[in-house]
Amino acid sequence: MKNAMDSPVVLITGALTGIGRATAVAFAREGARIVVSGRHEKEGKELEKELRGLGAEAEFVKSDVRHDDDIRALIDKTVARFGRLDVAVNNAGTEGVPGPVTEQTAESYAATFDTNVLGTLLSMKHELRVMLPQRNGSIVNVSSAYGSIGAAGASVYVASKHAVEGMTKSAALEVAGTGVRVNVVAPGTTDTGMLTRFTSTDENKAALLSTVPIKRLATPEEIAHVIAFVASANASYMTGASIPVDGGMIAD
Repeated sequence: MKNAMDSPVVLITGALTGIGRATAVAFAREGARIVVSGRHEKEGKELEKELRGLGAEAEFVKSDVRHDDDIRALIDKTVARFGRLDVAVNNAGTEGVPGPVTEQTAESYAATFDTNVLGTLLSMKHELRVMLPQRNGSIVNVSSAYGSIGAAGASVYVASKHAVEGMTKSAALEVAGTGVRVNVVAPGTTDTGMLTRFTSTDENKAALLSTVPIKRLATPEEIAHVIAFVASANASYMTGASIPVDGGMIAD
């Protein structure tokens, strides 16, 4: 049996569905101690129970990444429960409101950027507050293949993911040499509720899938395995990197 003190403490935001949930399960199966966060109490408690059923020490903390006080409390509760923070996966995100630039508003911009960009910034700010004194830690931000390319009809979402990529690289340079690494994983078209909402119809989803060189969707578990690797000591020389997991999208 593993000594609990040898198991990394992992925090995952946006953990209740899709890639976040799959990542929590992947870390639980590796023996991590896990804090999962999201905005919905019922789903959070259900995930907490599932992770404990896999043998993991797990806690759900309700939190909204758009609010500094929420993130401060989330990190403080993580440290109070487990004594440290080794890995943070910043996965909370939204697809926003699809549509051409001419239909976007200040409100649609804020709704997307507050979660995708501000949420990532605030999360890193408070995670680093703990990791830097430890002189150890790994942050993995979750972006998108669209953080490297454009997409008609998704300008605000695409811009937000470009911002996440830039913030990740800048933060990595700021903390380089401290023992803390910061990287980003950039999923392509993944079989999640977010993709279903974004495409809105089966026809739109099929059209998007046709642009993927390997002609299929990723599973959330495929993305989760890459996140777990990037977070781990097996990637100890990797920082400031953007890792595409996109079926060849950005190579095309």
